[in-house]
Amino acid sequence: MLRFITGRVAVMALTFVGVSIIAFSFIRMLPGDPVALLSGERVMSPERHAAISHALGFDRPIVIQYLDYLWGVLRGDFGTSIVTKQPVLDQFFQLFPATLELSLCAITFAVLLGIPAGVFAAIKRGSFFDQAIMGTALIGFSMPIFWWGLLLIMLVSNTLHWTPVSGRISLLFFFPPVTGFMLIDSLISGQAGAFKSAVSHLVLPTIVLGTIPLAVIARQTRSAMLEVLSEDYVRTARSKGLSPFRVIGVHALRNAMIPVVTTIGLQVGVMLAGAILTETIFSWPGIGKWLVDSVSRRDYAVIQGALLIIAATIMLVNLAVDLLYGLINPRIRH
Repeated sequence: MLRFITGRVAVMALTFVGVSIIAFSFIRMLPGDPVALLSGERVMSPERHAAISHALGFDRPIVIQYLDYLWGVLRGDFGTSIVTKQPVLDQFFQLFPATLELSLCAITFAVLLGIPAGVFAAIKRGSFFDQAIMGTALIGFSMPIFWWGLLLIMLVSNTLHWTPVSGRISLLFFFPPVTGFMLIDSLISGQAGAFKSAVSHLVLPTIVLGTIPLAVIARQTRSAMLEVLSEDYVRTARSKGLSPFRVIGVHALRNAMIPVVTTIGLQVGVMLAGAILTETIFSWPGIGKWLVDSVSRRDYAVIQGALLIIAATIMLVNLAVDLLYGLINPRIRH
């Protein structure tokens, strides 16, 4: 097991370096001059432009810039925003709880609905329920996030007035952040209605961000369950007179969960990518919106840092998924 973990960590390190090269190179291919954007509408003299470029290190060879940046990252220094003058890592940790809270709610929503839907569709294979569930999953997977979000805003928020349109909580409530998670902080504050307001603001972003993972998990669960239900040990369990709940929930679902867990882990990357659009649509103050704003301002340090940290998060989640295999199926440990 230790050898397996060591090998995975080594692959992660090489992948991280590759991602850093891609992010560093891609950002500099974007049109626009970050130094010129700092001046706003004012015309910057060539001398001033050269001085700022030198101060930011943009006048050095590109290879030297990358090596300096990589060395800083390895020391925990992801640079400083050229716009806010704040360290990138500090800004990330200020905004990450909002994205993490939204992602956790979305993946919980997807798992709690996707796995039962997939199991039920597999049990009722070929029936109306199977076709209805899989058809709905196909529609959910095909629906663009921005279009789905706008539809829900028009219907649920503007027409029915059930949920707010944007933000994390109503402006009527204010309390100092403790954990960064609005649901927890609203409970700690003890203010009546604060938790309800936080939940109402989370509903639409959670549905929008969790729809595609929900569809993928449901389809993968159905496929895995159909394969497991045809195995000999499942027929043996049924012939022994075990209850359907024990046959499905214990013997079949546990073995079918291996590819499903893989799918759930892969959805983390999808959700972090989807969070960019979701947070922009709902003005959710998280990493996605921060990254979009940084792209428009050509804030190199922020874009590079956010991409690297997101990539590292996805790699850590994939490593955790691999380790979960051994817990689900002990044979994998050997």
